[in-house]
Amino acid sequence: MKNTSLQLEKVNPTDTILKAAVNRFSEYGYNKTTMIEIAKDAGMSAANIYRYYKNKEEIAAACAKGCFCERLDILKSVIRGANLSAAEKLEKYVLTTLQRSQDMFIENRKIDELVMEITKNRSDLVHDKINNENALLAEIIAYGNQIGEFDVDNVIESAATINSMIILFDVPIFMSLFTKEEFEKKAHAVIKLLVTGLTKKD
Repeated sequence: MKNTSLQLEKVNPTDTILKAAVNRFSEYGYNKTTMIEIAKDAGMSAANIYRYYKNKEEIAAACAKGCFCERLDILKSVIRGANLSAAEKLEKYVLTTLQRSQDMFIENRKIDELVMEITKNRSDLVHDKINNENALLAEIIAYGNQIGEFDVDNVIESAATINSMIILFDVPIFMSLFTKEEFEKKAHAVIKLLVTGLTKKD
């Protein structure tokens, strides 16, 4: 029974479909991809794919949700590292956010189409992403307050404000605006400004 469960897990149809969709969205773009093409790449019939997803929009939403969850897990592991000051946690958060956006832009040159689709038709996913990010940033600020490193009255509001300030580093389609070095320079400048504003004054 255990071996059967493992076998079923390995051939999970939804995982196969999403992997095929991500690859095709990356190479051809969201707009030029059809359900039939995704089904073919996933090794199933066009009729069979509709058993799992009603339409291409639903597949795109599942892809985006998976990407957001993976990114959130990475950020959690980064900021919850041992023996880090609050400033170091914030620095790692911003730089990891930038690195993830740069990697995604390089791996998926057609990502702008998918971003537009999700932003327009599944804004709830975007808001969930933002709320989760705000919670992580609030965790960093609260930790800074707790150890006497930061002095912030409204942790929740400050976290949301910081998230808005670093949006440039969080959107893959912005990555064409500057070189990698220029982005890193801007990120470090923003981090310095944020830490200066948050740090407890003697």
